Amino acid sequence: MSNAAGGTPSSARILVASLVGTAVEFYDFYIYATAASLVFGPLFFPVASPSAQLMAAYGSFGIAFLARPLGSIVFGHFGDRIGRKSTLVASLLLMGGSTVLIGLLPTYDSIGWLAPFLLCVLRFGQGFGLGGEWGGAVLLAVENAPPSHRARYGMFPQIGAPVGFIAANGLFLLLGEFLTPIQFHDWGWRLPFLGSAVLVLLGLWVRLKLTETPAFAKALEEGPPPAVPLAEVARDFPRQTLGGTFAAIACFALFYLATAFALGYGTTTLGYSRTAFLGVQLGAILFLAVGIIAAGWWADLASPRRVLMAGCVMTALVGLALAPMMASGSLTVVGLFLCLALLVMGFVYGPLGAWLPSLFPARVRYTGTSMTFNLGGILGGGIAPVLAQSLAQSGGLPYVGAYLAGAALISLAALYPLRGRAAGVAVETPGP
Repeated sequence: MSNAAGGTPSSARILVASLVGTAVEFYDFYIYATAASLVFGPLFFPVASPSAQLMAAYGSFGIAFLARPLGSIVFGHFGDRIGRKSTLVASLLLMGGSTVLIGLLPTYDSIGWLAPFLLCVLRFGQGFGLGGEWGGAVLLAVENAPPSHRARYGMFPQIGAPVGFIAANGLFLLLGEFLTPIQFHDWGWRLPFLGSAVLVLLGLWVRLKLTETPAFAKALEEGPPPAVPLAEVARDFPRQTLGGTFAAIACFALFYLATAFALGYGTTTLGYSRTAFLGVQLGAILFLAVGIIAAGWWADLASPRRVLMAGCVMTALVGLALAPMMASGSLTVVGLFLCLALLVMGFVYGPLGAWLPSLFPARVRYTGTSMTFNLGGILGGGIAPVLAQSLAQSGGLPYVGAYLAGAALISLAALYPLRGRAAGVAVETPGP
């Protein structure tokens, strides 16, 4: 393995595999978030007011966040016992299959209550698959990285997030341009879900060519794998698990407020057209990629934890800017806010790929990393669109901004005590 970031062809293949897989997974996740904001309310939850329909659709969106920790337990168990590669393939198949089936679902008008029930079951499958995806992709990158490049290797799975978002929202934007609203409502929304099959096949083709990581192979040489990795994580690393969970809250809250909530609020309460708002979000997501790359380089020069703490401070300031910029009456100003929010998100999201694995030794790293990330997803992202919609209705956008700032301060408080070699693993330089 080369000690350069670009490295040998083997290094390039590993980084592409970690990026492509998470891009596919996040594409699947984002098309659901977009469809929930635009059409799932009237199609699957029609017996309600428009506002209640939107909240019900957001509620089905949150089901995946409840499934993700369960997925992290199951996939983490096998990832720590039999290896990273097979587990990553299985997680990709589960989430991709669930996504394609959503595209084939009859609506409430066709089969009644069974439609929202099946939608929620398949949404659970999406979340279960993603619960094992992110941790494995990050370990694939970080456990193959030279010590001086761990944060830069770890940022590649993170870049899958904006890539997946661009693919998802870009496709919805094209559908909005070429289909009438009636066509989109009747059948056009299904196309992004069905198209996931092509992306899953691409991800499988890349991942089936991989081998196990050196860290996992070394852990097996040193002793048998843990019988129950979750029990070992809970017994030996409770501080790291709790700290990592709360440290991840800020990135989830910021992202889903700037995407799912902003899209729903912007196209209903603020009255912007769906096509125009999706176009603004598509441009803003590029700033997330810029933030992730900048944070990855900075984290290798300083430490991932230090960059995450700086990102939390910036996120709190974004919370203060949310209400005046979102309610400005100008789509340009709204777009500037989304650019700012997603740029800052890169600093609370990008370094997680290097920092969370540093909290756990290799023998339980898949379980520990996946658990902390996905539990943080429940607390920071699973309830974010629903709670923000409720706060906006009852108190206005300043309450939503205060919620975001509060999430940032919680993550900052969680990061502070976890300094240096939290699990006795020298994966990052000691913090301040």
